[in-house]
Formats: sequence, C-alpha cells, structure tokens
Amino acid sequence: MTDANTMRDPRERGPKPPFQKQDQPYPGSEQKMHPAPDYGEHSYAGSGKLKDRVALITGADSGIGRAVALAFAREGADIAFAYLQENPDADETVRIVEEAGHSAIAYRGDLRDDEFCKRLVERTIEDLGQLDILVNNAGFQSIEKDFTELSEEDWDRAIQTNLDAMFYLSKYALMQMRPGGAIVNTTSIQAFQGSGGLVHYATTKGGIVSFTRALAQNAIQRGVRVNAVAPGPVWTPLIVSTMPAGHYEQFGADSPMGRPAQPAELAPAYVFLASNDSTYITGEVIGVTGGTPI
Repeated sequence: MTDANTMRDPRERGPKPPFQKQDQPYPGSEQKMHPAPDYGEHSYAGSGKLKDRVALITGADSGIGRAVALAFAREGADIAFAYLQENPDADETVRIVEEAGHSAIAYRGDLRDDEFCKRLVERTIEDLGQLDILVNNAGFQSIEKDFTELSEEDWDRAIQTNLDAMFYLSKYALMQMRPGGAIVNTTSIQAFQGSGGLVHYATTKGGIVSFTRALAQNAIQRGVRVNAVAPGPVWTPLIVSTMPAGHYEQFGADSPMGRPAQPAELAPAYVFLASNDSTYITGEVIGVTGGTPI
C-alpha cells in the first residue's frame, strides 16, 4: 500500500486531459474506463474511525461511492450499497470491502422507486443489524447545450434520482437511526456555479444544498447530523456515460489543478463528516473542487 503521508505535488495526483474517446451508455462501467479511476485501493489506510458502524451508500458500485465504501470499510464499517445495473462494478466493490475484513451487501434497483428506497433501509437493518450512516451519492446528469432541447424525460429523471431518492432514503433512515448517526449528501460545484448545459443537474444540486441545511436543523433533534460534500470535476463513469466526447476529453482542464479529481481524493471528506471527528458540524457543505471557490 502506498504511504499516504508521502509528499507529492497535488497537480500530479492523477491523470490530466486530454482523455481518449470512450463513449458508454448511462450509467457507465468503471471497468471500461481509460484511464481507470483511482478509488484508493492502494493508498487509503484506515484508523478505526467508523469501528462497528453500518453504512448505506447509494451509487457505490463505482466512482465516488466505491471510494467511500472502501474508505468506510477500512475505517471499520460494514457496508450496504445500492446500484442501478452494473453487476461487474458492484462485484468489485463487494470484493474490496470484504478484503478489508467487513461485510458488503449489494442491492440492485432504481432509487426513483419509493418502495425500493424503503426496502433498502429495511434490508440493511435486517442483514447488518443497524444503520448508522447514510450516504446519498447516486446521481444522474445529461448534457444539453440548448436549454430549449432539454427533454422532460431528462428533467424528471434528474429530479427523481438526485432529489426524490434523497428524500425517501433520508426519511426512512431517520426513522431507524440512533443518536450519533450521520447523513452525508453529495451535492456539486454546479450548485454554486451552474453550467448552461447542465440546468437540470445544477438545479438538483442546489436543491441538495438547501435540503441538507434544512434537514440538519430537523434531524439534530434526533441526535443525527446532516452534511454534504460538493465535488468539482471527478473522473467517474458518470462523465463518460453522460457527456459527449468533446466535453469529457478535456474534462477538468479548466480546474486550477489542471485535472479532474480521482474518487479516492473525495473519500476522506465523507469519512470526516461520518465520524466523531465532526461531532459539532451539521448543516455544512465541504467543497472538494481542486481550488475553484464555491
């Protein structure tokens, strides 16, 4: 395992654009990406920050979700996670969590379905005994340069996947969580600096910021903290499966770092917000944007 304390130039932490053409259908497969995203398998070293806890993570078959699952497991947590359809990617997440010495249970389904979300929480508790941490991470986006051509289908899918599912899961999780629990939501730099081709996505990510801050005021009455992470550009299957080649080939080039983040670089922020290191933090958004202010 790479020494996490080794000093390195942050601009050189991961590959820089241009990236090769590699169009994929949504939701995309991490196994087919070039270069492969770094989710921390050879670098993340835990220290017991989440010992004996159970986390439910959405979209953990790949990308940020997988990196968070690995980090949480190496910090001592058992993992339940939801994914849409990419079975080989989900199998890889199960492998790395189990190799960390913890339980990993994958649930396949569509988070736009209220009943699936309810059952997801119930099965996590049935299979792993409790629920201490919820990470609302799964998301959908598409690119439409002309707003008038944004379809109702894509608008609805973004709202349902990015906001409705977060509502369902947070509601059902809060019914079961004990004091000391934590909810961590994935928003985006798009909530603060929306791009013209991502109107629907930016709208949902802005909603997640407001949802996080408002729910935090409510959930703390149960002893549960609610926070969010706002990534900038991150090299994940969502990028190559929802952006045309002309966009993702230069993905992250306009970041101050000159590159997109690797999923492994996001995971420590989620660990911090889920652990006792942040017991006096709720209703906050941590930006992991490579130097672009939010």
